[in-house]
Amino acid sequence: MNPSPVTLPGWKRYSVLMAEAEYESVKKDTKVAYALWCVVGIFGGHRFYLGDTARSITMLFTLGGLGLWTLADVFFVGRRVRAVNRSRRSAIMARHGIIEDLSSET
Repeated sequence: MNPSPVTLPGWKRYSVLMAEAEYESVKKDTKVAYALWCVVGIFGGHRFYLGDTARSITMLFTLGGLGLWTLADVFFVGRRVRAVNRSRRSAIMARHGIIEDLSSET
């Protein structure tokens, strides 16, 4: 038996829809990250895509830690995409007043 959905007031529903639309415009795609890893992974291209600028620059100048970081990233790219998306969604929802910003508390 499914519980009935909670009905939100019109202004709150609009706020949720705006936040969801904003999140959809900034969320990262795992397939794109892996494609970048395949093509420009040795230069940290996938890390630039995910916003990890410091690690990207380090990978750029060390050729992916002589390829070791690049090889290791095959296991971490998917997890990093999920973490980036979770962080972005949380920040957007907090900015719209839908949830409390949990990232600033730690």
